[in-house]
Amino acid sequence: MAVRVIKPGMLTTVQDSGRWGFQARGVPVAGPMDPFSCRLANALVGNDRGAAGLEITLLGPELEFETERVIAVAGAEFDLTLDGRAVPMDAPFVASAESRLRFGARRRGARAYLAIAGGIATLPVLGSRSTHLISAMGGLDGRALRAGDRLVLGDATHTRSTPPAAPRHVPLPDHQARIRVLPGPQADYFSADSLDVLQSAPYVIGQQSDRMGFRLDGPRLTHARGADIISDATPLGVLQVPASGLPILLMADRQTTGGYPKIATVITADIAVAGQLSPGDAISFVVCTPREALAALIAQERALMAVESSPS
Repeated sequence: MAVRVIKPGMLTTVQDSGRWGFQARGVPVAGPMDPFSCRLANALVGNDRGAAGLEITLLGPELEFETERVIAVAGAEFDLTLDGRAVPMDAPFVASAESRLRFGARRRGARAYLAIAGGIATLPVLGSRSTHLISAMGGLDGRALRAGDRLVLGDATHTRSTPPAAPRHVPLPDHQARIRVLPGPQADYFSADSLDVLQSAPYVIGQQSDRMGFRLDGPRLTHARGADIISDATPLGVLQVPASGLPILLMADRQTTGGYPKIATVITADIAVAGQLSPGDAISFVVCTPREALAALIAQERALMAVESSPS
């Protein structure tokens, strides 16, 4: 029971919900760049939210299924075909034995998530199957997929195939996005007008960006107390600012600690939007209140829970 990789795509990796609980020991979390879409895809096929699937970046793969499985694709919008016929996104469908799934043109967004009933059963490392490319940990030998790879599948306990398609709760960016942030944890290390400067014009994601973080080009931020701090934890979505004054948005493969002050942090509900961006795209930051951040997260959780609780 496996999936064969005919074509790997540009950057296709095995990801689950991440390797949490080991950051104090220097082990990065990894996991999906867009956690919402990853969890949605798993919900659509009846998997646990932490099951391992595939994160597909910019250019999708071609895959062959050895056995019949229910599958679903969420996240970035691709043209999908199964044995030459179009199949939907954000809805489960059955891939029969020896059928081939092909990812065609990408319409919007940067990363799609393929969930397969039963999940991908690579060997867990520290409790997670997520691929961390920099340390070559997890997934399939700690690397992106290659042509000829064979991904073993877990036992499928659900046969969900025709529930209602999931509404798209997170808007897919079309080369630009509005991202909400909360100040801190070291906003006091910057000049009094820095949060206004952060919101004054869009930032463009640089070509040297990856799953570890987005290097941003735009309005420069001014440090008031120097550009170095005693290294501390680096949360997902934090904006750290080195001496150049140009922020770096830390993402899924971020290091566990950093020695630059952090002016703001992307709210949890908008991590999914940030995860759908790629080099050349623009980000406009907007400071919001904790109440707004919490309301957005509650709305997002309700949308996911509605799919997770639907009949199998």
